[in-house]
Amino acid sequence: MERNFYTTPKPSRLMQLFWKAAGADKYILERSTYSDQIKYTCMGGIVVATGVMAALAGGYAFYTIFEPKGSALDSIVLKDHAVQWSDTLSMKVNEIKEFKQQYLSSVDGEKSSYIHYPTVLISLIFGLIWGLIIFNIDRFIVTSTGKGDGTEAITAGELKSALPRIIMGVIIALTISKPVEIRMFKTEIDIKLHEEQLDQQRDYKKKVEANLKPLSDAAQFDIDKYQKELSEKTKLRDDIQDQLNKEIQGRVGSGKEGEGPASASIRANLGRIQSELDILKVRNTAFIEAKMQEKKSNDEKIKTELNKSEQVAAGLDGLLERIRICHRPDVAGGLISLFITLLFMAIELTPIFFKLMLIKGPYDFIEENIKELIKAENGIQIQYNYYKDKQGQERDLITHHLVEKQINDKIKILEAQKELSELAIVKWKEQQKGKMDGNIDDFIKEG
Repeated sequence: MERNFYTTPKPSRLMQLFWKAAGADKYILERSTYSDQIKYTCMGGIVVATGVMAALAGGYAFYTIFEPKGSALDSIVLKDHAVQWSDTLSMKVNEIKEFKQQYLSSVDGEKSSYIHYPTVLISLIFGLIWGLIIFNIDRFIVTSTGKGDGTEAITAGELKSALPRIIMGVIIALTISKPVEIRMFKTEIDIKLHEEQLDQQRDYKKKVEANLKPLSDAAQFDIDKYQKELSEKTKLRDDIQDQLNKEIQGRVGSGKEGEGPASASIRANLGRIQSELDILKVRNTAFIEAKMQEKKSNDEKIKTELNKSEQVAAGLDGLLERIRICHRPDVAGGLISLFITLLFMAIELTPIFFKLMLIKGPYDFIEENIKELIKAENGIQIQYNYYKDKQGQERDLITHHLVEKQINDKIKILEAQKELSELAIVKWKEQQKGKMDGNIDDFIKEG
C-alpha cells in the first residue's frame, strides 16, 4: 500500500508462514505497521517452535517405549570394546565399577549409539503426527485467546477467561519437557538404570531359587535316602559274606576249615539278606529313577526361569522408569528438572500472556474496522450492553437486518397472495351466479 508518510515493508515468505501459524490476517498485516508484523512473526515462531519440539519429544518418547529392550548399556559401543549384556552380567562388582568409570571417561569419537532403524522409522511418523497435533492445538489456543483490554496490564478477569487455555498449555509443556529431560541426562540415566537392572536380575534369581530349588532339593533328598537304604543293605550283605568266608576258612568260630553248622546258619542268613537286597534294588531303583526325572525337570525349570532374568531386568528400561530415575537427586535432581519444565511452560504460555499484554495497534483497529464493515455489509447490527439477563449480566442486542427484510418481504408476499386468492373466489362466485340466471334447471342438473 503506497503512502506519502509511510511504506509498509514487504514481508518475506518465512514471515508469512509465521503469520499463518499465529492465526494473523495477512491482508491486514500487509497494510499495517512493521511492529505489528514483528509481533505476529514472533508469536507464530513460538507456535512453530513448540510444534517442532513436540515432534522431537514425541518421537523420542515413542522410540524409548518401543525400542528393543535390553541392558541400559547395551546401546553404547565403546571404541574397540563392545559390551554385551551377558558379559556385563558376569562381571564382578569391581569389574562393573571399572566399566562404569571407563564408560564415563570415554572421549569424543570413542562411542557410538546402537539404533534400531525400524523403530526409528515408526517414531519419525509418530513424532510428525504428534508435532502436528500439538501445533494445531497451540494455534487454536493462540488464535482463540483474546487481546484483553488493549493495555499492558493483565486483569483478574482476563486471567480468569484465559485460565482454560493456560491449563492446556501447562499440560502440553509437561508432555514435551519430560522426553527432553531424559534425553539430556541419558548418560547418567543409563548408568543408574543398568545398576537397577543388575539388582533386579539378582533379586529375580533369588526368588526363582527360593521358590523352585526346594523342590529339587526334596527330590535329591529322596534319592539320597533310597540310595542310602541300598548302600546299607549291600554293606550288610557284604559283611555277612565276609563272615561266611572267614567261617569256612576257619579264621573264626571253631577254627576248623570247611562247611559246618555255623557256616550253614550264616549262609542261610546271607540268602535271606540277598533276597531282601534284590527286592530293595528293584523297588528303590524305580523310586530313584522317578525322583531323578523329577529333579531333572525341576533343574531345567530353574534354568529356564534363570535365563529369563535378563528379559525381566530389561523390562525396567521403559519411559516411566527413565523419568523416575531422571528425577533422582543424584541424576538430574528435582530442581534442575523443575527449571527445565518451567522453561517449556514459559515457551508454551508466552503467546497466551503475550496476547493479553498486547497494546492495541493499527492491526487491531483495522481488524475491528473490517469486522464492522463485514457485519454492516451483511446487515448485522450489534447494540452492546443493551439489556440485562435474569442473572444480571449485560447482554448485547444483535439485529440481523437482512434476515428481517427477507422475513418482512415474505410476509407481505404471503398476505398479497391471500388477498388475491380471496378476490379470485369472489369473482368466481359472481361468474357462477351469471350462469345460474335463466338456466337454473340445467345448473341444478349439472350440480
